[in-house]
Amino acid sequence: MHPDIHLTLHHHRAAELHQEAAAYTRLPHPAPRRHLRTRLGWTMVELGLRLAQQPPARSARIA
Repeated sequence: MHPDIHLTLHHHRAAELHQEAAAYTRLPHPAPRRHLRTRLGWTMVELGLRLAQQPPARSARIA
């Protein structure tokens, strides 16, 4: 492909992407529910750490 044509196509596609990005930023976004997500995330981390811990070593019983 000729470099000038490639550059023209690149500029055209970049302009399309800029238009799509501008349209996306104008869309109303729902309010983030970060507090609940944060608490749930840390609870899952804590649970995972508890499951990953090795059980305490038991001393061998001699009968």
